[in-house]
Amino acid sequence: MSKKIFLTRRSFVKISLQLAAVIGLAGPMESIAALTKEPMTFYHTHTGEDLEINYSCQEGCAPSTLYRLNNFLRDFRTGDVHPIDPQLLHILYRIQQETGSRGVIEIISAYRSPQTNSILRAKSKGVASKSLHMKGQALDIRLTDLKTADLRDVAVFLGLGGVGYYPGSDFVHIDTGRFRTW
Repeated sequence: MSKKIFLTRRSFVKISLQLAAVIGLAGPMESIAALTKEPMTFYHTHTGEDLEINYSCQEGCAPSTLYRLNNFLRDFRTGDVHPIDPQLLHILYRIQQETGSRGVIEIISAYRSPQTNSILRAKSKGVASKSLHMKGQALDIRLTDLKTADLRDVAVFLGLGGVGYYPGSDFVHIDTGRFRTW
């Protein structure tokens, strides 16, 4: 035999408000997830500038943060600014998570204008004519608390894009192209 539940108007309103409050917690829970952003500290070796941002694996960065980051990672030779592929931040985040690194991410090279790329290509055989730096899809980096060989090994292990290792110049190239190593 089933038991019938009778609700007064007052108890119905009370239960409805309680249920709405519980459902309403979904919004604040998303806000709590946003609070779990990881700090990333950058230093540009050519400009001497530094930048600290917060990154969330689920949400990425706020548009204002991406604007600041694009400006920070500009072609320092020409001043040209280009959008940086947000997937680069995800790769950096994953490297930090995998290694436990909280060191400063030193930027050796980021966006390069076609003009800068041509100049560098004329000086060095190691500069690609269709470099992903020109698309904002590559960074040359070091982490202050990680050996570059270890940085390379983790980037290769993650397999999230191209990884180049330059031990003589003490940096690692990461990009968002297909996985390959050199």
